[in-house]
Amino acid sequence: MIKEYKTIQEIASPLMLVKQVEGVTYDELAEIELPNGETRRCKVLEVDGDTAVVQLFESAAGINLKESKVRFLGHSLELAVSEDMLGRVFDGMGKPIDDGPDILAEKHLDINGLPMNPASRDYPNEFIQTGVSTIDGLNTLVRGQKLPIFSGSGLPHAALAAQIARQAKVLDESTNFAVVFAAIGITFEEAEYFVQEFRRTGAIDRTVLFTNLANDPAVERIATPRMALTAAEYLAFEKDMHVLVILTDITNYAEALREVSAAKKEVPGRRGYPGYLYTDLATMYERAGRRIGKSGSITMIPILTMPEDDKTHPIPDLTGYITEGQIILSRELYRKGIVPPVDVLPSLSRLKDKGVGPGKTREDHAGTMNQLFAAYAKGKESKELMTILGEAALTDVDKLYAKFAEEFESQYVNQGNEKNRSIEETLDLGWKLLSILPTSELKRVKPEMIQKYLPKK
Repeated sequence: MIKEYKTIQEIASPLMLVKQVEGVTYDELAEIELPNGETRRCKVLEVDGDTAVVQLFESAAGINLKESKVRFLGHSLELAVSEDMLGRVFDGMGKPIDDGPDILAEKHLDINGLPMNPASRDYPNEFIQTGVSTIDGLNTLVRGQKLPIFSGSGLPHAALAAQIARQAKVLDESTNFAVVFAAIGITFEEAEYFVQEFRRTGAIDRTVLFTNLANDPAVERIATPRMALTAAEYLAFEKDMHVLVILTDITNYAEALREVSAAKKEVPGRRGYPGYLYTDLATMYERAGRRIGKSGSITMIPILTMPEDDKTHPIPDLTGYITEGQIILSRELYRKGIVPPVDVLPSLSRLKDKGVGPGKTREDHAGTMNQLFAAYAKGKESKELMTILGEAALTDVDKLYAKFAEEFESQYVNQGNEKNRSIEETLDLGWKLLSILPTSELKRVKPEMIQKYLPKK
């Protein structure tokens, strides 16, 4: 039987103190009933003897301490799941906001999920095509991987996120593929942009979209990515789908965590973030992967804006420890008008070698990837030398490398947000650019590959 309490002692929004409670547990969901019959949701943050600290999901305005009643529901926050979620738009708490009917739930799942047992993890090794050359060709995304995008304020990460969500696919046509997209702490305009973008291209049919707006409560922001991951786990491990989860923006999530931690008067860690930020992020990120015995998988692309473009800031720093690489966006390339402005040299996918080669992409992929990296690095060096010493100080080969770097940025990196390149198109473009250099410089690709793929002049 659900007990009701009229023992609210104190409210310091978003927290509330309830006395003389029995059998209440951490993370349990509760409801507050106001004298006018309105109900608001909250959850238990802390239990000390017969006192519970409760966190409100909505504003505390109008809650009368003496007349309002609190009911503890005996379970934590849950999401109603079914295959009907595909093609639908939800708010940060899992309620439909697209004027469609409520979801007929197949089951209700706890949004906190369970961490994946390392012993039951399967190794990620199958290619996912995003249609973006700088990712597919050079920092390959692998099924079951966690590959974050590190952006900066004002850079077009939203357009890149929408592009990946639209274009991503597995090359095996018989496989079910879905996208779960969670927009965390964004403006109304951004939320509308994502919804309209997915509807315009028809990608909405295979997408589950969660949107949490900047003016929604901080507590809801903490729940939103967990709602998305719960939907992804259901689709991947119960419906055998390959699911790509895109979370944007993790920085807004961490800010909400800091806000709630400060309200609880916890001892702050680096830059005021709670000391458990690493653990908290890991409990989310580690829900992605492949499980032995299950044909579905969860691949994750968290997107975060680095405050002041600082890679050593706690959020990108800790994210880098937990995930398998990072795609970094460059302000310098963005100023040059290059879209998407992916900074190739510091970007890295630690699992790229596992998802390329015969049967996955193409036999020449590994060699061309290494050769393009090396040639672009040398080309940038040649351009710097040209700036310092003048063009006359460069050898003929150095000039070719400088030309290669220019063409690489303008053709390979700069593909725009509408162009969807297949992996074959990306690899062929790489060979076309390598043909700028003398064949004697192509030391990282096998001679038989040069013979087979290098365009004849």
